[in-house]
Amino acid sequence: MGGQTPFQTKPTTDYPTRAPKPVGQLISGIYKERIGQFYDGGQWEHNNLRAMMNEGIAMGHPHVKLWVWDAPDQSRPTFDDAVSHEFKETSVFSWFGPAWTTHWFKVVLTVPEGLRDKRLLELHWDANNEGMIWTDDGKPLQGLTGGGERIEWILPESFRDGKEHTIYVEMACNGMFGNAPGGDSIQPPDPNKYFQLSKAEIVAVNPDARQLWIDTWIIGDAAKEFPQDSWEQHKALKIVNRIIETFELGNKDSLKACRKIAEEYLGTNVNSAKVYDSGKEALVIGIGNCHIDSCWLWPFAETKRKVARSWSNQCDLMERYPELNFACSQAQQYKWLKELYPYVFERVKKKVAEGRFQPIGGSWVEHDTNLPGGESLIRQFLYGQRFYESNFGKRCQTFWLPDTFGYSSQLPQLCRLSGMSRFLTQKLSWNNINKFPHTTFNWVALDGSQVICHMPPAETYTSDAHFGDVKRSMSQHKSLDQDHTSLLLFGKGDGGGGPTWQHLEKLRRCRGISDNVGLLPRVHLGNSVDDFFDRLELKANSFVTWYGELYFELHRGTYTTQANNKRNNRKSEVVLRDLELLATFASIRDKSYKYPKKEFDDMWESVLLCQFHDCLPGSSIEMCYDDSNKIYAEVFQTAESVLKGIFKTLGVAEVKSTTVAGGVALNTLPWHRKGLVDISENEAAVACGTGPLLNLRTFKTSAESPGASVRKASNGVYVLENSQLKVEVEAGCITSLYDKKSDREIIPKGQKANQYVIFDDKPLYWQAWDVEVYHLDTRKELSSSETKVHEEKNHRVSVVTETKISDKSYIETIISLTASVSGEQSYVEVTSKVVWHETMKFLKIEFPVNVRSTEANYETQFGIVKRPTHYNTSWDMAKFEVCCHRFADLSEHGYGVSILNDSKYGFATVGSTMRLSLLRSPKAPDANADMGTHHIRWAILPHQGSLGPTTVRKAFEFNNPLKLLSSAPGSGRSTVVIDDVPPVQLTSDSDKALVLDTIKRGEDDADVSRGELPKKDGRSVILRIYDSLGGRARGTIATTWDVKKVSKANVLEDEIEELPFKDGKFDVDLNPFEVATYKLQLAWGNVKL
Repeated sequence: MGGQTPFQTKPTTDYPTRAPKPVGQLISGIYKERIGQFYDGGQWEHNNLRAMMNEGIAMGHPHVKLWVWDAPDQSRPTFDDAVSHEFKETSVFSWFGPAWTTHWFKVVLTVPEGLRDKRLLELHWDANNEGMIWTDDGKPLQGLTGGGERIEWILPESFRDGKEHTIYVEMACNGMFGNAPGGDSIQPPDPNKYFQLSKAEIVAVNPDARQLWIDTWIIGDAAKEFPQDSWEQHKALKIVNRIIETFELGNKDSLKACRKIAEEYLGTNVNSAKVYDSGKEALVIGIGNCHIDSCWLWPFAETKRKVARSWSNQCDLMERYPELNFACSQAQQYKWLKELYPYVFERVKKKVAEGRFQPIGGSWVEHDTNLPGGESLIRQFLYGQRFYESNFGKRCQTFWLPDTFGYSSQLPQLCRLSGMSRFLTQKLSWNNINKFPHTTFNWVALDGSQVICHMPPAETYTSDAHFGDVKRSMSQHKSLDQDHTSLLLFGKGDGGGGPTWQHLEKLRRCRGISDNVGLLPRVHLGNSVDDFFDRLELKANSFVTWYGELYFELHRGTYTTQANNKRNNRKSEVVLRDLELLATFASIRDKSYKYPKKEFDDMWESVLLCQFHDCLPGSSIEMCYDDSNKIYAEVFQTAESVLKGIFKTLGVAEVKSTTVAGGVALNTLPWHRKGLVDISENEAAVACGTGPLLNLRTFKTSAESPGASVRKASNGVYVLENSQLKVEVEAGCITSLYDKKSDREIIPKGQKANQYVIFDDKPLYWQAWDVEVYHLDTRKELSSSETKVHEEKNHRVSVVTETKISDKSYIETIISLTASVSGEQSYVEVTSKVVWHETMKFLKIEFPVNVRSTEANYETQFGIVKRPTHYNTSWDMAKFEVCCHRFADLSEHGYGVSILNDSKYGFATVGSTMRLSLLRSPKAPDANADMGTHHIRWAILPHQGSLGPTTVRKAFEFNNPLKLLSSAPGSGRSTVVIDDVPPVQLTSDSDKALVLDTIKRGEDDADVSRGELPKKDGRSVILRIYDSLGGRARGTIATTWDVKKVSKANVLEDEIEELPFKDGKFDVDLNPFEVATYKLQLAWGNVKL
């Protein structure tokens, strides 16, 4: 009947009718703060989990006996050398130093009976500096970091026998980040720093306590970092507090009970790699990584030891953690390991063969990409990939530069030409003006080549594998509509080290949370970087694109800091280009001439090493530049020796003076060249022609009709003039530059070009690295003394001016004008000698010009980058200081002005003012950076039409001046024999935008190869040609050599396709800014130069 309620059976509970006691709401903030108290040091450490970490400790005699040998000075002796010396007894709490010294310890261990049956025995060694543990027969086992990090070494089971066992510890008197005083690591190192050995003891570790520490650490992080409105956060907070309340000091069973509670949140598999076997989709791929700066806050020599310490650690961890997959770049570091630590290198090779240690990057070092020339970037890949292939049987697929200061626009093209289609970095996350908008995208070069780029959203390459790093791998991911996965690079870095056992344990627990509770992005270990990119490549066609350079909105000062180092880089690149070209010609002309491949390899590897991203940019300590100065000196000494051998083969010698009939000019540039060369103190000749040796002819001038003149127009005002240009100079500044051919004044009325300006230069923190936008507000013009005539010759005139910077610094400036040569554009050349002893100042030179454009052109590797001359947006303003190579140009329709330089890289164009950066004076990390005397050259080149081949070629010529030669004594000839046609050239009807940039021998030619890879029969010549202006460029290569076959190749010299070759010629057809490599296979036989 209606209205009746049916009887229902209710579950039986013991829920009381009356509340037995008050229960309050958990006060979240207080309970979160409590977590750290459970395992932190300080006032609680004797009453919390930390007090149960160890089950026993043995120290001092007879258990740990110590002797030491102090290596002399700053030497780093080998094991065999060290153990050959007499050791003296020492003890814990002794001090060792000073900074950069090395001390070898003989350590004799005897495990006491009470510890022999403990589950985990370790040696704990801590002197707050780096070290390496060696076996008594000289095998390096494991690195030590110090300062509480990586201080433990697991004792072998054989040490539990109660007998004495000997090991050695090599102590390096530097921390992971060098020897800076106090807590600021980028300050100049303290040469008098000493280190105390605070710990050398045998420790029986309680594994349950250690594992519980990691449990509570990660669950506690979940309680702190999960959203407050999520049940996952509340459960984490409840679980971790239950653990704290269950813990009983001194009760080992309570540790197991606590770990059982932790399993409710972490799952039951977190104690092994089985945690990764759930089969659930992972969003974050963890990759062990060990970024070791080849130099930075320590010298190159210390890096060699860092490599051995760090990589031996990883081999050791792989034995205990099968999920660890470790990626490491820089072929140079592998080579150091191979040469200096063959035992560790063989361990690494074994792990590489297992697929767990991944050589990556494809380059010789993790180099800067703004400053090296185009051919240097190619050689980074050529030498890197060849090393990997010859030692590990495989080339790299991924270019790896997590810490470099910006990425130039042609890198994607060069990567593809080097066999790599992927790129990883994260440095743009440091931008201090605009946030880069992508995580995963296609990066497109000037020529249209693309690579898949991934920037790990955790925004670090040295993650400590924190819960938050895994979380940020999703929360900071900017390309979720493209792909929702990411890489997490974990491991101690910059100073080396790599992953620790703590990192691996934490990631196991992060995975456990994802599988057991959720909310945290699921992390997975065991895959490689290649596995990650392989999956991306399947969908990469739909990724967003970024065209052109990846400009880094920070560290703009690195275009200028350490000027001498940058000068050496430019000079060495020029020298190597010239030598390879000449040696190629000599080796083909004369079979008795041996192409100096070893010397070239040694020089290139040295130059490539110095292009490391903290060396060439100028951000290392002074010791590194002492090293690089020596390295470059050896390069130039070797180059001089090689050049002498080439000249001997060619029958020529370099001279200071000669006659027109008896001399020739050495030309290493690939186009018809016409210019003046001094043949005596007061006389010049015209060098004209195509090819390496150019005839001279008389330059006809007279006192009545000089090629260039100088006159005093008024008090302190001088006018320099040739047939093309008229230059007015007052107090060192150019107040007028008149182009006669174009009937055009270049300097705006009332303004001054070649004006020195100085700025206060105090960045927010990174002194050697940064120049901030606010420095522009401090601009001050420098005043100069009266200008005087310096030189007055028929073919060249010049004036000189001195400019006072301060009581300690001054500039001597020579402005020169050379006689114009028919068919060649004249320019105004400036040579400066700067005596520089400033503090936090920035010296620049300005050129206001009568040209208007919203974009300026800057030479980059194999191309041109256009950048704004205005500040319309924050993206435009961020480029207030940019990088250029041999020239910067401002052009409007029909006319333009280029500024050429011989050793500078920093530039800015604001409106119609062009500004070349000259010198900085930061005081950290090198307190003496740039102090001293500098010699700098630049030129003002006006030109008709927009930017074109005139600027490109004049910039090359400015950096490759003609050299005066004559017939070598003893050659049997009074004059030099010059062939009518050069051995290889672009024909005169070829597009003038084409640059034949490199001529070298094939790497694996039978008469050249050093045996790293299989030799190839015959002789070959490699030509590298590029379009320099950004248009379709066609031309023809003609050669007098006996060529059997011509192939287009990649930069690794793999042949791609054979090309038609007829009558000594083949066609070249390049897309805008394309870089093309051609391989000419020669027939055996003598071929004349």
